[in-house]
Amino acid sequence: MKTLAFTCGDINGIGPEICIKSINKIYKPGRRKIILLCPADVFEQAASVSKPSFDYFILKENKPIPEKSQEVVIIDIGKSSQNRGVPSRQSGLIAFKAISLAFEMCRSKSADAMITAPVSKKAFHLANINYPGQTELLADLAGSKKFMMLFLSKMFICGLCTIHQPIKNVSRLISRKSVQSFIQILFDSLVKDLGIPNPRIAVLGLNPHSGEDGNIGREEIQSIIPAIKSFVNGAVDGPMVPDAFFANRLYNKYDAVLGMYHDQVLIPFKMMNFNTGVNFTAGIQVIRTSPDHGTAFDISGKGIADPSSMIEAVKWAEKILANRRKISNAR
Repeated sequence: MKTLAFTCGDINGIGPEICIKSINKIYKPGRRKIILLCPADVFEQAASVSKPSFDYFILKENKPIPEKSQEVVIIDIGKSSQNRGVPSRQSGLIAFKAISLAFEMCRSKSADAMITAPVSKKAFHLANINYPGQTELLADLAGSKKFMMLFLSKMFICGLCTIHQPIKNVSRLISRKSVQSFIQILFDSLVKDLGIPNPRIAVLGLNPHSGEDGNIGREEIQSIIPAIKSFVNGAVDGPMVPDAFFANRLYNKYDAVLGMYHDQVLIPFKMMNFNTGVNFTAGIQVIRTSPDHGTAFDISGKGIADPSSMIEAVKWAEKILANRRKISNAR
């Protein structure tokens, strides 16, 4: 049996609601053990909007979790002053606490994977939590310098060389060493986490027309092409011209796509997978997935949030867990 730790995300957004809706769909006693880290009062308010169909009990933080319990465990991580629809200092602090506790549960093996609801970067800023997103926070908790934001779907898989960076910073962050490192992280994750034995990767160019032989920028010639050529087994192709690559659906020929910056791959990814895409933090020991959408403050508390991406996050987390266990058992 596997144990999954859900985090509430920003309590003023749709996080608590989609956690309840997702658990309603996936919970089966004896198949999964579910833990939700959320303030008890927030959970109860969300439960009044989206009724839980599962049995549960609320446990105070730092209390031991009964091993043989069949109910969903709600770990009360403190009282809140919920203000739906508005990011706040407190909502940032609670989201941060939930992530940190879930991470420690996974690191200590009391949970097998963590499924995180969306957080607000503004709430993090208000709480003086200096991370641009959950990926960077989790990498710091893991002590990992080699990590990647990876997006998973049945349509295609994509990774990013730069994450939450202003466009003006992207060019200077693209180097042969960095691109080579991200190709390797992506390749390793495809093999170890997703069970693809001989993955093929497409690397996108940075500039329009992938630089057009250096006439529209030289990052391809100086950094991207040398990084691709360092993988001599032929598993990596590029740099691809991004607009033609997606227009001609060339992603169907590859196991994953590596983009140079956030919107370059996330615009087509979300157009195809907005309710089913999943964010995965590759390159760290702890398995963490999340929906590929945000906090949706505008519909918080209305009971209309779609949990599909959160449910897919559970499925992908369990797939990654199964692949890692398979490799571990084969050793």
